[in-house]
Amino acid sequence: MSHRPHRPFPGRRSVLRGSLAASAALTLPGALGAAPALALSGRPRADWGVQAGDVTTDSGLVWVRADRPARMTVETSATESFRNPRRWHGPLLGSGTDFTGTARLHGLPAGEQIHYRVLLCDSDDPRRTGEPAYGTFRTAPARRRRGVRFVWSGDLAGQGWGINELIGGYRIFDAMAKLDPDFFLCSGDNIYADGPIAATAALPDGSLYRSVTTEEKSHVAVSLADFRGNFRYNLLDAALRRFNAQVPGIIQWDDHEVRNNWYPGEVIGSGTPYPAGTRLDDLASRARRAFSEYFPVSTLSGRPDGRIYRVHHHGPLLDVFVLDMRTYRDANSPDDQQSDPQGILGREQLEWLKRELARSRAVWKVIAADMPLGLVVPDPVEGRPNFEAVAQGDPGAPLGRELQIAELLRFVKHRRITGTVWLTADVHHTSAQHYDPSRAAFKDFEPFWEFVSGPLNAGAFPASALDGTFGPDRVFVKAPAAANVSPAEGYQFFGEVDIDGDSGELTVRLREQDGTVLFTRALRPGRVGQ
Repeated sequence: MSHRPHRPFPGRRSVLRGSLAASAALTLPGALGAAPALALSGRPRADWGVQAGDVTTDSGLVWVRADRPARMTVETSATESFRNPRRWHGPLLGSGTDFTGTARLHGLPAGEQIHYRVLLCDSDDPRRTGEPAYGTFRTAPARRRRGVRFVWSGDLAGQGWGINELIGGYRIFDAMAKLDPDFFLCSGDNIYADGPIAATAALPDGSLYRSVTTEEKSHVAVSLADFRGNFRYNLLDAALRRFNAQVPGIIQWDDHEVRNNWYPGEVIGSGTPYPAGTRLDDLASRARRAFSEYFPVSTLSGRPDGRIYRVHHHGPLLDVFVLDMRTYRDANSPDDQQSDPQGILGREQLEWLKRELARSRAVWKVIAADMPLGLVVPDPVEGRPNFEAVAQGDPGAPLGRELQIAELLRFVKHRRITGTVWLTADVHHTSAQHYDPSRAAFKDFEPFWEFVSGPLNAGAFPASALDGTFGPDRVFVKAPAAANVSPAEGYQFFGEVDIDGDSGELTVRLREQDGTVLFTRALRPGRVGQ
């Protein structure tokens, strides 16, 4: 049995106190977009909550957004009493970062619960301090017997389905928090910058789905202010703010942070809601800047030109390889070329991934992909059968982007890299695929598992077709029969990974939005393939 420290989820007075204060402050939508200058007579407020990210054995990042210019300070303690707190000086929060900021904490004890509170001081008068915002996280264990548990999913506020307070808003975050995870891995589509949200939408039974609305979510995102407003929109949800204050994140991105199915060099405009000649590279630059402002990401914090792909070391049991399958890809196409050196990762990222996998001494190497490998994701353009992900439906030898994945799988096999598992979201249903060379056209790899979960709060879609190149067998799937099923009708999913500290066994559970377990698979450690 794993020796995991107990974290009393409902009894953390400080976290609840901060969450309730934030909820009260965000009750009236009319006040949400108020310019910081309108409230300069008061003290700085942290109404958007706090969040932690990229937590390791001895470090972590803490994020906050102020309602006006302010100096950020973080205090940490081993207990909620905050006796003898340790103080960390964060940045000055101003309009240049949309009043957001991140403080780096280091020298923390391994495998311990860290309680923190964020203080915002008036930038001109440090004696004027706002109400503290409270949060907590658990550092990664230095010893493997502590075990690791995390949850993952993706796809939030998509297809026009926004925060519906009549159904509990983003209620799936409460179900994930009840599992007391060490962290949350978000597999991308944190926002839908290309998906406006209306106040109401018709449901099949004749009722209405009612969403919270804001000006920035009334149209597609083009300006930096639009993208920032998309990230702020999700923080209007009380369940998400509670979750952020209790569970640190590991965040990656995919297409909807910019636009559906985008790729570098793409130009759009004619026949779209975007201005003619819109360069997706320009939109992506603004989106990346807003992304870096609204999430505590170690490689991006304070430098939006940094990379999103990275490896997250979570103690001796787990390394998480966070991929970016969006920024470096080639153009979407029929994807049937015989040579494709750029592929979906780009050569530099592929070589980085191979190098870091070979260096890893963790028992498990989770490859966090923002797109699936063997599920066909079409991107038709004017009748052309273009494809968005890796697979293109041809079950034969690898073509196009499959060539890069084949190279990676071959490398894992021949370097005898143990404990690889693929996790993803993107396709808006949940499933488990087992890949085996005995079923595949390409055979130079060892068997592995890929698990899919999501969406968090978006339209659900039927199961994707499989491509036989790498021999996938869909062992489990739950998906609706119709397209774009609303969150009010169910089909919202997340996954859980639980690594036992004693045996090293990794168990994956695919869960519905209320936490009900749909599928379970246990994997044994120390194997190249299974």
